[in-house]
Amino acid sequence: MLTPERRLRAPWRIVLFLLVLFGALVVSTGVEALVDHLVARRGYELLLTEWSVPIGVLIATAVMLHWVEGKGWDYVGLDRAAARPPILATGALYGILPIAIPSVFLLLFGELRSVASAPGSSLGAAGLSFANLLPAAFGEELLLRGYIFAVLREAIGWRWTLIATSILFGLMHVANPGADAQSIVIVMLAGFFLGSVFLATRSLWATTVAHFVWNWFMAAALHTPVSGIAVSTPDYRVIDNGPDWLTGGAWGPEGGLAAAIGMFVVMIYLHARRLRRMES
Repeated sequence: MLTPERRLRAPWRIVLFLLVLFGALVVSTGVEALVDHLVARRGYELLLTEWSVPIGVLIATAVMLHWVEGKGWDYVGLDRAAARPPILATGALYGILPIAIPSVFLLLFGELRSVASAPGSSLGAAGLSFANLLPAAFGEELLLRGYIFAVLREAIGWRWTLIATSILFGLMHVANPGADAQSIVIVMLAGFFLGSVFLATRSLWATTVAHFVWNWFMAAALHTPVSGIAVSTPDYRVIDNGPDWLTGGAWGPEGGLAAAIGMFVVMIYLHARRLRRMES
């Protein structure tokens, strides 16, 4: 259970983190439910209740860093230096390019098609998507590329950690609407992609931005499903007009080969230019 340095071994630290996480989520979701109830009693409908999971993971991470690791937020890439604007801008660039460029080409060649939908406020829908997708991205990144990633990286190295967390990232999406073998494999590839962004930038903030920008582009610009989950589509929506293996079908463009190629190109750059120093 303990190392020669009297430190908990990696598996036990991860188990302890999951136990603390369970307690933290009970508290954060309970507070969220209470807020929902109080707001509903006043006759309002609370539209945004997506922060309980990232807050719970953040609490569990803070507990482990302070009482178990004795380390600062830089251990998980959440320190102040990791949130500098140039790093965040780099994360945004990594997130937008591999989905936007393939989507534009698919639109130009007619494999994706924009069609009219019920009128509404595209700006309002974009704002709602922003408020919902940001905590979702932050929560997933905190869980898979935060404390667990840091502990595994110490224990088994960054390559095996990247593989393990990417497989888990894909399996977490199995229950999403329209999930199939291709979409899950591509989500696993997205796990490799986001893990590579994290390793290259050493910033979980930047990785969250990359994850969020990817999703928000699909929801706010294309009005297409995000990982199979339907989004608001006022005024127009982009539908697939080609083979599902290329366009992603009902899963959205991120589930197709075009997006996979986009991620693969960025990963080649990251591993050839930014991560080479880690391999030496």
